[in-house]
Amino acid sequence: MQLYLRIFITLTALALAGASPALGAHPGTPCPTLDASTAHQRATLMDHVCFHVAAPGNPAHQAKAPAELPTTLNWQAAEGHDLVFSHTDSVYWVHLHLTNASDRVGFWYLKLNYPLLDDVTFWQDGTSTSTTLATGDQHAFLSRGIDYRYFLLPVTLGAGERQEITLRIRSSGALNVPLSLETPGTVIAESNHLTLTHGLFYGALLVFAVFNLLLFISSGTAYYFHNAFYMASMGMFLFSMGGFANQYFWPDSTGFANTSIPLLIALCSLAMTLFGRSFLEVSPGTLSATTLTAFGWVSAGLLAITFLLPYNKSILLNTLLAMTVISCLFVIGLSRWRQGYAPALWYVLAWSVMLVGSLIYSLAAFGYLTDFLAREFFMLIAIGAQVILLNYAMVQRWRLLNQKLLHVEHNARSELELKVQERTAQLRNTMEELEKANRKLATMSLNDALTGLYNRRHLDNMLPELCAESRRTGQPLTLALVDADHFKSINDNWGHGFGDLCLQRIADVLSRHVKRPRDIAIRFGGEEFALLLPGTNRDGAYRVCQHILDDMQHTPIRTSDGTDVTLTLSAGVAALAPGDHEQALFQRADDALYRAKASGRNQVAIIDADIVQ
Repeated sequence: MQLYLRIFITLTALALAGASPALGAHPGTPCPTLDASTAHQRATLMDHVCFHVAAPGNPAHQAKAPAELPTTLNWQAAEGHDLVFSHTDSVYWVHLHLTNASDRVGFWYLKLNYPLLDDVTFWQDGTSTSTTLATGDQHAFLSRGIDYRYFLLPVTLGAGERQEITLRIRSSGALNVPLSLETPGTVIAESNHLTLTHGLFYGALLVFAVFNLLLFISSGTAYYFHNAFYMASMGMFLFSMGGFANQYFWPDSTGFANTSIPLLIALCSLAMTLFGRSFLEVSPGTLSATTLTAFGWVSAGLLAITFLLPYNKSILLNTLLAMTVISCLFVIGLSRWRQGYAPALWYVLAWSVMLVGSLIYSLAAFGYLTDFLAREFFMLIAIGAQVILLNYAMVQRWRLLNQKLLHVEHNARSELELKVQERTAQLRNTMEELEKANRKLATMSLNDALTGLYNRRHLDNMLPELCAESRRTGQPLTLALVDADHFKSINDNWGHGFGDLCLQRIADVLSRHVKRPRDIAIRFGGEEFALLLPGTNRDGAYRVCQHILDDMQHTPIRTSDGTDVTLTLSAGVAALAPGDHEQALFQRADDALYRAKASGRNQVAIIDADIVQ
């Protein structure tokens, strides 16, 4: 079991570390022309693909069309590898030269077998035609032109005709670009096979879910409902990851296409927690019960704040939560089996399959394994096997419960009073735990657990109130946004533990300089902080921020190997103007912070209301 946990921790750490995918990169390598009429060359499409990664600040990052790309752009050869990238803010350009060496007109589809991309734009420049197709999750589904969950670009080439195809891809999540060039017959055949496979899988999942729901209605046993809830939520998650939900359920909801993924992950975590607790008959008051209760509340909390967090943060948080829940349920199931609870054996087997499948699927979804389609099928197989094992475990549990029922019937009269007392005690304990959890949540909802500063929720509550007070009294109000410079390199070089220590030191510096009773220091995201300074004008806020930057620059932080690291900060300041709205104030402070970053970091920038950006 310890070896299993070490493997999980290692793989999860890899998924969150931000390692780059392995691609052969040779700057300046030209893209060899692919003869679309040759099946062998179509099968080796990735040997003919070139790409360019345009990081923010790169001229190619701002380009909106191939004509706007720098002429000196260094294309890199894919060298037969699928293009797979982890979370990044970069824009990706992909280039392909096609020709038709046959003596007749040919028709193919350029297929991108990954449905979860925010913006995908195709350009076709040929001898006789030039077309553009802009699509992706941030566009209505009909923008794809072809009613299909993947991206299909029709390619028509006359005899001897040449064509250049360019793709511009941007996404807030991990990036998979599995390209293939296929004939219409191949596309239809593969689509038919996928339709059959997915139809069987989702049909079976729906039958099991409805069956368990009917069992719950007839028996009132909670774990039947929780099992139906789990299968329904997991089915919806896979339906969304496969692009079906965007195709059939919310084709015009461009914002919800991304939000639905982390939302359904949190829903699956909640369902798994509820089902595991009820099926394994975890005793109240034990460590396992407390852990599952905590996971239930955390899942519900993340379910709510998914609508507030950006996609790249919510997907990481919710995925980490789901993997942790799966691992803990496996350990708790193993513990219950060792305690003599026979159905837990099948539960542990089911969760073993789920854990392996989820790890592989997560690594593929986050851009650390290639061939996402194969990993998707592996996940379908893992879920199918898990569902079968779980339902068999439920049969074994029913047999065990039936034996217990016969025993209970013989001892019901003598144990009735004891059972009443036990249930009363359980209810009292549950109410006490609920009260403690509510008190804890009330504190956690306004404070950042790591730094002790106020959190984003408190900022959202106080900023409108202070703006209204400033407009009413005429007293100045200043908002400063502070951000750690090059913080990603801190985590990459010394780990997230040292990164957390750096955040705590930043919070200490802010607390030393934000002393007045009404001044508020807030951590509202990663390495981002905010200062609400009522009664302080822009010049006073500038001085406060400058003192903070100077203090931070002269505060060395010692790493575990004895190295002293010095952090620098950038700050943006904006003061509330007459008739200003709090959103405009926040936007000016954010623009000022961006200006400070763009001007070289480790400085304070101010933007007044009368300056046009």
